[in-house]
Amino acid sequence: MDEIEANGRVKGMSRDELLALPAAVDLETGNRALGLGRSKGYELAKRGEYPCRVLRLGNTYRVVTADLLNLLGLAA
Repeated sequence: MDEIEANGRVKGMSRDELLALPAAVDLETGNRALGLGRSKGYELAKRGEYPCRVLRLGNTYRVVTADLLNLLGLAA
């Protein structure tokens, strides 16, 4: 479960957590990695403006982990 900081925001992910992610993750995980709130992340994905590649699979969004790691400067 997500850790909540004192100000009520969802805590981001550590480097080790990011590097252990599978090839694609749900939008909630991508939002957490980028420090985005749920509403803002879904809004950006819906408009095609998410900061990295997002796949639309039916009603589900999946974030490509390689693109996420590259955006965060953690690409191998």
